[in-house]
Amino acid sequence: MKKIAVYCGAASGNDTRFQQATIELAHYLVEHNLALVYGGGGVGLMGLLAKTVLQADGQVYGIMTKELVERGAALSELTNLQVVADMSERKQQMMDLSDGCIALPGGPGTLEEISQSFSWTRLGDYTKPCVLYNVAGYYNTLQQMFEQMVAKGFLTTADFEKLLFSDSLDEIFAFMETYIPPQIRTYPK
Repeated sequence: MKKIAVYCGAASGNDTRFQQATIELAHYLVEHNLALVYGGGGVGLMGLLAKTVLQADGQVYGIMTKELVERGAALSELTNLQVVADMSERKQQMMDLSDGCIALPGGPGTLEEISQSFSWTRLGDYTKPCVLYNVAGYYNTLQQMFEQMVAKGFLTTADFEKLLFSDSLDEIFAFMETYIPPQIRTYPK
C-alpha cells in the first residue's frame, strides 16, 4: 500500500476524540510512508488531517470539484491538488488513486463515499479494503444497520466480513494489508 483515501467531515464535530483520532491517523500515515488521498479541503477534520500530514513531512493528494475550489474550500499547501468537474468524478478519482479507504467520523458525504466504495467491492468494481474508523463508537449504529442487513438477507456474512469497523489503527492497517476482496456476485439466469 502506498496511498490511503480518507473520507471525513468538513466539520470537526463536537467531541475532541474525533480531532485526536484524526491527528493520530495523520501521524500513522506519515510514520508508515503512506500518502493521504482526500477531498482537498482545509476545514474540519479534512483540514486537520491534511495539515497534520503535511506538518509531519507527509504527502497529501487532494481531489476537489471546480465549484468547491472556486468557493475557496481548497487547502493550498497540498502535494498535489486535482480539480475535477463534479463529485462523481471526485469519488472515482479518490478510489482509483488510493490502495484502500478509511472513513473517519463525518456527515452524509462521508457516509456516501464509504458506502459507495464498499458497495462497489461487492460488484467487483473496487477491489480495495474499506474501513470505518469507529472513533468513540461513532459508527456503532451503522454497524448495527449492516448486521440487520445480514440478519434480513440483504448482505451475506462473508461480504460483511470484508468491511471493518474498528477504533484501533493497528487492527485497521493489519486488515488492510491482508485484505482479500469478496467474490464477485453472480446472478442466476
